[in-house]
Amino acid sequence: MASIERIRNACGCQGIDGSGWPARLDKIKEEKMKNILFVASEGVPFIKTGGLADVVGSLPRDIDRRYYDVRVIIPRYNCMYQDKKDMMHYVTNFYMDFNWRSMYVGLFEAEVDGIKYYFIDNEEFFSTPQVYTNDPLYEIKRYAYFSKAALSVLPTIGFRPDLIHCHDWQTGLVPVYLKERFQENEFYRGIKTVMTIHNLRFQGKWNIKDVEDITGLSGYFFTPDKLEAYKDANLLKGGIVYADAVTTVSPTYAQEIKSEFYGESLEGILNAREHDLRGILNGIDYDEFNPDTDQLIPHRFNTSNFRHEKVKNKTDLQAELNLERDPNLMMIGIVSRLTDQKGFDLIACVMEEMLSLDKIQVVVLGTGEDRYENLFRYLAGKYPGRLSANIYYSNELSHKIYAASDAFLMPSLFEPCGLSQLMSLRYGTLPIVRETGGLKDTVMPYNEYENTGTGFTFTNYNAHEMMHQVRYAEHVYYDNRKEWDKMVERAMNQDFSWKASAGKYQEMYDWLIGR
Repeated sequence: MASIERIRNACGCQGIDGSGWPARLDKIKEEKMKNILFVASEGVPFIKTGGLADVVGSLPRDIDRRYYDVRVIIPRYNCMYQDKKDMMHYVTNFYMDFNWRSMYVGLFEAEVDGIKYYFIDNEEFFSTPQVYTNDPLYEIKRYAYFSKAALSVLPTIGFRPDLIHCHDWQTGLVPVYLKERFQENEFYRGIKTVMTIHNLRFQGKWNIKDVEDITGLSGYFFTPDKLEAYKDANLLKGGIVYADAVTTVSPTYAQEIKSEFYGESLEGILNAREHDLRGILNGIDYDEFNPDTDQLIPHRFNTSNFRHEKVKNKTDLQAELNLERDPNLMMIGIVSRLTDQKGFDLIACVMEEMLSLDKIQVVVLGTGEDRYENLFRYLAGKYPGRLSANIYYSNELSHKIYAASDAFLMPSLFEPCGLSQLMSLRYGTLPIVRETGGLKDTVMPYNEYENTGTGFTFTNYNAHEMMHQVRYAEHVYYDNRKEWDKMVERAMNQDFSWKASAGKYQEMYDWLIGR
């Protein structure tokens, strides 16, 4: 077993209180189970801004606990709800060398559904009013600190992972630090790493001089074959280069990001690592998103009674949102960030034409770019009773929209996986999507000749091609309701729970740990 002094040197630890990790080193021992550590910037149930938190909160619960001990480390943000902070209890603290200073590292822990969560505490970095800020240099500093602290606390908690599963650029330095200094210590030697890319667009880029100064990494690491990319330091690239395997969140996106259009200037390194790159589809929590038991919707339904019960959610939502109350009027739901990535420039191009000519209602929920928020406010004012613009986010209203709508519009420019279409399928709300990333992997296009499919898809990023599919969906809805209902039943019978995805992650873990 590594000596305390050697571990302290590897971590950059300078001091620790009496209840700290030296007294707990006797808890570190070889386990028959495989130890897996998730390191991420967010995770439910403690903090969430997007789909990353759902993955970090849901996937560990579905990993087979007979063979894997899965734990999670995230920051302890001050903006967490108080009831979440009340679940945590203090473990210890120590000091770590970082950015030419001796920095405080506090450690808290909590347990939810049998999964242990650890929280890195530091007021300088995690006391912001929101999870993320608009200051890129500050973001680089705080997540470089977090990456180093996450490795440094492992002897403290008496947990030596066989594999560390890193998520997005915020943890891109974990594989780098592990190879650069921590593996000099026998405690860390042999730990494998996986880098999962949830969205390649976000990479953690800044100038090399500042990042070298902040991280303490030598100039050796800032070359084009390592962290340097187009004269900047790139933290996500560091994770891609130094991790033992790289994953992303759908098979199609794993292929797309090797191309120039989707590669966000990293297609070169992704092609170089193509033999270590795989796409594993995200899942959703089938307990939370279950129309038969969902307490957030007024009328619960399943594959046996949806023909009679699902429509009741529509008429209730029409009344709630002051829309024209008509059970036979086709309702299209949109629950999304209002950004160009989600295809809202296509929607902006043709939505007014569809509202003026087509027999549809549209319910929008979400926030984002001002131009799209204002567009929907304008359309709601011009077409009262036809479009409801809800420019905020509400978990309860999102469930109601999934349950009430007949179709769900999601014409993304790119979509690493997408969770909204999985939720809409679960509630028998047929997706209308562009064939990209996870949308292509999860929505089977309707074939009227073979009576197959679970939704409507189009290929090119074109507003009128999207509108054609919306109108095709209208045609089936109004003129061939029997086939529409069969498609709804097929959609509800799809299985996009975490069980299948968890099995694929387990196969990868076993392969890496066994190498």
